[in-house]
Amino acid sequence: MELKEFMYELPQSLIAAYPTRDRAAARLLVVELGSGELRHLSFSDLGNFLQPGDVLVLNDTRVFPARLRGRKESGGKAEVLLLEPFDERRSLWMALVEAANSPRVGGRIFFADGFFAEVVGDLGKGQYGLRFHYQGDFMEWLETQGEPPLPPYIQRTRAVASTDWERYQTVYASHRGAVAAPTAGFHFTQQLLEELASRGVERAFLTLHVGPGTFQPVRDEVVEHHRMAGERYKLEAEEAEKIERAKRMGKRVIAVGSTTTRTLEWIALRKGRIEADEGIARLFIHPGYAFRVIDGLLTNFHLPGSTPLILVSAFAGLDLVRRAYREAIRLNYRFYSYGDAMLIL
Repeated sequence: MELKEFMYELPQSLIAAYPTRDRAAARLLVVELGSGELRHLSFSDLGNFLQPGDVLVLNDTRVFPARLRGRKESGGKAEVLLLEPFDERRSLWMALVEAANSPRVGGRIFFADGFFAEVVGDLGKGQYGLRFHYQGDFMEWLETQGEPPLPPYIQRTRAVASTDWERYQTVYASHRGAVAAPTAGFHFTQQLLEELASRGVERAFLTLHVGPGTFQPVRDEVVEHHRMAGERYKLEAEEAEKIERAKRMGKRVIAVGSTTTRTLEWIALRKGRIEADEGIARLFIHPGYAFRVIDGLLTNFHLPGSTPLILVSAFAGLDLVRRAYREAIRLNYRFYSYGDAMLIL
């Protein structure tokens, strides 16, 4: 398929710069696969579309404050986005570095308190190996000096607001390691999760540490030529059994987000069923893919030409997704990370 089939025009005013005041107050567009009907509700109405025995599968990765602002030895500004540690001590990292002039290997980037990182390698495409020189627990320092790694399409006068520390995170986030959030889960509150449980809706957790590649637009004009960046995942045996039991009993498995979907489908592709597993997921889901696990999908509204939008189109059908997006734009839904949600059943 051609990439242009997944492109659309979005007014800048519909890109959500801030979250809603209350998580569950986001709007919810319900897309019914059988009839093609579109329904407009609030996220707090989610329970009306779920049944006892349904399993919501959520990604419990926790975003860490991966963005650092520093200066090179020349005095020029350098913005660092940490991607992946190379060692257990977390002193050596792969990172994206944005600066007016590319940093040189052997150079230093200085941060607060005289703390600095040495550039030890140029990995190409703006990525570098950085060795951090810090006496103490680096991750503790990062929690105080780093910033939430908000995506670049969130445009506002102040880069980070006080609310971002709480809201660019799900309420059930527990395993630190992501540099981008699983945004479909932003709308859940503890109260809503408890209400769903009281209705007999089960929940299962997996962990996929989301990387920046998840939200990068596809560059190749032929969609099938795209290759996904690998991301670390883990599914525990107890959680796997909840999902597998639901499948055996004919209950629905509803993935919260594209990251959850890719992890479940990757495991089923490798194992033939859902069972405990961990490793690196690289599955790119595009139209023509035969879904093995999920029966429903809860998701946000995604960037044109992005892999999550292509995944949603594979699940719901491109024509129906196009119609849903046109309707969402017409009715001024909020788009992207801090935007509204869509439930496809």
